Parts: sequence; C-alpha cells; structure tokens
Amino acid sequence: MFTDKANKIFQDVINKYHVINTVDQPFTNSYDKSTHLLEHLLYRKCWIDTVQWHYEDIIRDPQIDPVAALTLKRKIDASNQDRTDMVEYIDSYFLEKYKDVTPKSGATINTESPAWGVDRLSILALKVYHMEEEATRPDASDAHKAACQKKLDVLLEQRVDLSTAIDTLLSDIEKGDKYMKVYKQMKMYNDDELNPVLRNQK
Repeated sequence: MFTDKANKIFQDVINKYHVINTVDQPFTNSYDKSTHLLEHLLYRKCWIDTVQWHYEDIIRDPQIDPVAALTLKRKIDASNQDRTDMVEYIDSYFLEKYKDVTPKSGATINTESPAWGVDRLSILALKVYHMEEEATRPDASDAHKAACQKKLDVLLEQRVDLSTAIDTLLSDIEKGDKYMKVYKQMKMYNDDELNPVLRNQK
C-alpha cells in the first residue's frame, strides 16, 4: 500500500533529523529523483515539515530576540511556500500516474487531493514522534506521561484511519470511481501584485 511506504519514509526522515537535531543542519535526500521520484518527493516533503516543526518551537520562546524572531518568521514563511510547492509536486505525480484513467459516469471528486492527505500524514508522523517522546520522558511526572500516552494512542489510531482513507482514495481514482483535480496556489500574500503592502513598495 502507498501509505506503508510513505509512513516508513516519514519515520526515516524524522529519525535522521533528530540525530543532529538542529534546524540548520544540511539536507541530503536518500532517494534519487530520476529513479525514485515519488520517494524523493515524500522524503523532501517530510524534511520540510520536520524543520518547520522545530522553527515553530523556537519562535514561541518568550525570551526570543525580536530581530531573531523576525528572521525566523521569514524562514517559516519560506518553509510554508516550500511545503505547498511539494504538495503540488506530489499531486502532479499522481495526476501523471492516473492520466489514462477514464472516470466513470458517476465518479465524484474528493474534498482534498491525495497530496493534501499526504501533507496531513507527514505532520501526523511528527505528532506521533514527539508525543511518544513526552510519554516516555524520564524527567516527566507519571501524570504527564499517562496523559501523553492517551494522546499518543489517539494519534496512532488517527494514523491508521488517515492511511486507510488515502489508500482508498488512490484506489478509487485508479478504478475511476473518483477523479482528482488540482487547484494551483491562489496565495495572495507572497504575490507582488496581489499583496497591497508589497505592491506599494515598487
């Protein structure tokens, strides 16, 4: 199943990041783009999510220097753009894969594209990793660990459900029971013409 592969890649990415555990570490993709395109995209997607997860931790430091916070905010904005770009690349992969499938007369469209489901699955992998850390943290109280274990159990159940939903969607698209459309980014705040603040700087 597709999500078996995706979840394994996400776990590999998160484990690799935490060996050095710093947001400025160099990135190398374990999969060659020319021979393993989907795996390459999934690996890159989760790396972006993992670094951004830790950006979000850092910027919430109440003692953070305002100048450093602004610099970090710019990095988070750029990371969000990279994240959205990767979702579109993954959806483009699926569009190409299923381009010869003719949808059945009663085929329906899903509320989200396959890659946006993948986006949620990648972030869920990070939640599982960090909640498990909290559930087993040696210096935490028993009450804290028990509460986090309950949350972890829910997250693990959620991962099973989300994985099943994504695999079912891909199967339905392949059979023609559903079809997919990709609406390209309509973000306005990064556009020099659509964001009035940026437009006025010209």
